[in-house]
Amino acid sequence: MAQERLYLYPIWLRFWHFVNALLCLILIVTGVSMQFSAPAIALVKFDTAVAIHNIAGIILTINYLIFFIGNLFAFNGSQYQIKFKGLMKRLMTQATYYTFGIFKGESPPFPITRENKFNPLQRFSYVFIMYLFVPVVFITGWALLYPQTIPTTILRTSGLHLTDLFHIISGFIISLFMLIHIYFCTIGASPGANFKSIMNGYHEPH
Repeated sequence: MAQERLYLYPIWLRFWHFVNALLCLILIVTGVSMQFSAPAIALVKFDTAVAIHNIAGIILTINYLIFFIGNLFAFNGSQYQIKFKGLMKRLMTQATYYTFGIFKGESPPFPITRENKFNPLQRFSYVFIMYLFVPVVFITGWALLYPQTIPTTILRTSGLHLTDLFHIISGFIISLFMLIHIYFCTIGASPGANFKSIMNGYHEPH
C-alpha cells in the first residue's frame, strides 16, 4: 500500500526555512570573505562584508528567536524532543540504513509521519545544531559586535581571541551541517522530491 502524501510544512514554516537558509548563506559568504580577506582576492570587500555580516546576523537572531519561542508553544516543538531510551539503537539503525540499506533499495526504518517528521539521526543532529551551536554563534557574534562586553582575559587567554575562535568554530560546524543537510535532501522519493516538499509543503512518500 502506498504511503499517504502528507502535508508537513505549513507556509509559515516554509517561509521561516527560506529566510533562515538565505541568511545562513549570506553569513557564510561574508564570513569566509572576512576570514580570508585580501585586496586582490576578497569575495566581498572587507568593510562591505562586515556590514552585511552584522545586519544578516541581527536578522537571523530575530528569526531564530521566532523559531525558539514558536517551538515552546507550537506543535512543531515536539519534533525536537529526543527520547533517550533506546536512542543509540535507533541512531545505529538509521546510520546503517544510510550506509548500506539505501543503496540496496530498502525501505526507511523510520517512515515519516505527522508526529515524526525527522528520523532519529535528523532529530539528534537538528537539536545539536539548533540548540547548541546556533546559540553559541549568536552569543559570540553579539559579543564581537560589542567587544567592550568581553572580559579582557578568559583562562589566561585573550577574551576577544577566544570569543572569535568559538564564533569561527561554531560557524564552520553550522556550515558543514548545511552542506550535509543539502546532500541528504536529495535522498527522497526522487533527488528533487524533498526540495519540492519545502516549496509546496507536501512530503512525497518513497
